[in-house]
Amino acid sequence: MYGLYGRRVEVHLARTPHHIGVILDGNRRWAKATGGSTAYGHQRGADKISEFLGWCDETHVKVVTLWMLSTDNLDRPADELVPLLGIIEDAVTGLAAARRWKVNPVGALDLLPQHTADVLKRAAEETAGIDGITVNVAVGYGGRHEIADAVRSLLQEHAGRGTPIEELAEILTVEHISEHLYTANQPDPDLIIRTSGEQRLSGFLLWQSAHSEFYFCEAYWPAFRKVDFLRALRAFEQRHRRMGL
Repeated sequence: MYGLYGRRVEVHLARTPHHIGVILDGNRRWAKATGGSTAYGHQRGADKISEFLGWCDETHVKVVTLWMLSTDNLDRPADELVPLLGIIEDAVTGLAAARRWKVNPVGALDLLPQHTADVLKRAAEETAGIDGITVNVAVGYGGRHEIADAVRSLLQEHAGRGTPIEELAEILTVEHISEHLYTANQPDPDLIIRTSGEQRLSGFLLWQSAHSEFYFCEAYWPAFRKVDFLRALRAFEQRHRRMGL
């Protein structure tokens, strides 16, 4: 039945998002509900990523941003954080090895353990020439931290040019800050999906999501199905985008 429904939705989709952001939420709750360990939940969530990107390929999505680890998550106990970082490293290495997608790390890499940061940078280098979906892997990511980093980078750039702070204050525009975000030169997300039933952004793509559409799904991320994805696309297609008006 779900297969038939999915095919019907796919056939009738006339408009799909160019950029989708995903808050991969519910790994721990899914593990608890199924009797597994927290690490098992995170692993099953990581296993879902390639399948999800395959659905995005089929529907011609061009950019996907996956929130895999927030800056707040870095304060988790070591017995949870260390295995989670290892799972993320393996997942990102697997994405690069698939040679289907261009991996682009977004986040405060300087806050991550050196080995994790090196894995992310290496995946980006190895996939730089891939002509496929750009996959932003948000690891050590926080929306407020990103904006602070963007402003800091902007100030450093103009300080290097010798621009007086008074002059910078006069000429500063929204575009100047956008050029220094982790996602610089990318389109803002058209659609943001959050799994697990929670209905909040939690700091995800705060700047970029000003005009995004949102879709909240009850399914935990490891249990997210293609039919859930297609329902999100159908909901997006049916909305009249006012772009803030």
